[in-house]
Amino acid sequence: MSRLKILALLPLAAALSGCDYVVLAPAGDIAAQQRDLVIISTVLMLLIVVPVMALTVLFAWRYRQSNTEARYEPDWDHSTKLELVIWSAPLLIIVCLGALTWMGTHLLDPYRKLGRIHAERTVDQSKAPLEVDVVALDWKWLFIYPDYGIATVNELAAPVDRPITFRITASSVMNSFYIPALAGQIYAMPGMETKLHAVVNHAGTYKGFSANYSGAGFSGMHFKFQGLDEKGFDAWIASAKSAGGSLGRAEYLQLEKPSQNEPVRRWGTVDADLYRLILNMCVETGKMCQSEMMAIDAKGGAGHQGLNNTLPLAYDKYARRGTVLGPEPSFVAGACTPDAPQGRTTASIAAPTDTTPLLGAGLKRPSFTPLKSSSFFLGQRPKSDS
Repeated sequence: MSRLKILALLPLAAALSGCDYVVLAPAGDIAAQQRDLVIISTVLMLLIVVPVMALTVLFAWRYRQSNTEARYEPDWDHSTKLELVIWSAPLLIIVCLGALTWMGTHLLDPYRKLGRIHAERTVDQSKAPLEVDVVALDWKWLFIYPDYGIATVNELAAPVDRPITFRITASSVMNSFYIPALAGQIYAMPGMETKLHAVVNHAGTYKGFSANYSGAGFSGMHFKFQGLDEKGFDAWIASAKSAGGSLGRAEYLQLEKPSQNEPVRRWGTVDADLYRLILNMCVETGKMCQSEMMAIDAKGGAGHQGLNNTLPLAYDKYARRGTVLGPEPSFVAGACTPDAPQGRTTASIAAPTDTTPLLGAGLKRPSFTPLKSSSFFLGQRPKSDS
């Protein structure tokens, strides 16, 4: 490539100024430790990669065919000193990388409670961490603050230097919760709970998003994370409470329906039991929770009575999907409890009324009647005289 072409391409490097190296400029202690781990591991690997690449170029140039002054030893086959260098250097690098990885895996375990705010300050165990329940919806993020009784969509805030405990789940499909400036990404899965412990050390507004493809609206699953001082966080909580509105079971069922590029929303009050219902996949009235099923199974099951404790499932999350082959789908109805004394009887009310199966891509049901296999292949059976 000529010098003129190289100079012509140099202005394209200006486009790199729009890139954000947030992973290398974190705002939280966990992200800072992860950054250090990445840098140290990269440097250790470069101690092997760079000499190998340099020696490759050196040998190719020094022992080129036109260099008649190069040392030529066709019968050479072994050197103990060279073998020690070749094997000991990579071995030491692997040992160091293994030690760093093992330590990082345990010290940066997302389920591990924080032991420090930053390198020079430990956690004050007398102060409770900020608890945030995270729900990945299609295609938006729901944040519930159980200690403050508020909920938001696509907006998250936390006070500086206060430990945060995230409890993470999903409504429909697998997703990933990621705030690069705060900590590493954590998967969100329906019917399961993952955790993340983190802390933000610098005030500011940072970007959070989904790091796992989850459908048509995936590209719009962004939210803002604000690191605020104590007064700013208290003002943010007060602003959310003043927004009014209540997020309960009925409101959540409307919220979880697929939507794209959802704006920021706030609720001044929230059902204290909503996150547990979402986690156990039983927000719908009359549906038995996963935790109840597991408790029954742990006691040996419900016996023959459990065979009849099901109702037809006329929908699969958002789209009604009937079945052509096999039995009709069903779900386990909730048992009678103090909170739901009617139990199973209310489940049929919440089910859709239109239970017509969906056949193919809008195909009509065949109008002909299939022939019996015996008459089709063997013909009509002759009448017997007896």
